[in-house]
Amino acid sequence: MAGYEDQIDEDLMGRVLNGDRRAFAVLVHRHANLFFAAAWRMCGQTEEAEDIVQEAFLKLWSKPGAFDPAKGAKFTTWFYRVVTNLAIDKMRRRKKFVDAAMLDTVADKVISIDLQMVERERAQVIEQAVQALPERQKIALNLCFYEGLSNKEAAEVLGVGVKALESLLMRAKAALRTALEKSDLLGNNNDDDGRKIFHAG
Repeated sequence: MAGYEDQIDEDLMGRVLNGDRRAFAVLVHRHANLFFAAAWRMCGQTEEAEDIVQEAFLKLWSKPGAFDPAKGAKFTTWFYRVVTNLAIDKMRRRKKFVDAAMLDTVADKVISIDLQMVERERAQVIEQAVQALPERQKIALNLCFYEGLSNKEAAEVLGVGVKALESLLMRAKAALRTALEKSDLLGNNNDDDGRKIFHAG
């Protein structure tokens, strides 16, 4: 795929719009792992995350015109929105069948890669608290902290203003802090990830 790998995402999307399978393959190869990680953080299940990413790329191929570079959004910001919307749909459908005990079981299994160096009990409390957040708070936290998007980019993904995004982050951080206070683990704040969550944004 000489020549394609050097092109920016937006130029590749221009080729995809004309049915260029090679350009589409480069985009998949370039971003599949990134968006799988994002989907996994949102839904907490590997199989669902794989389905989300696959469906997102199928949507990209079948309706490439949905991406409009004239609006000024980067491809990755736009595609985060596609993945996020699919994840929200799956989480809403799953809520009909998942009770609190099942949620705890899922959360116990989803110990973030970013928190593996943190003491295990603290990491479990944080992950359980993240999984228990309202979906928009959880997604805002995931996008800004785990995925490294700026507040402006995350706001675009969620379709809200920056102030609304910041409000979601503040409420998410408050919920995590409360969970740590209840577990008597807030004082053990020697890890970088804990400080980043509570002081980022």
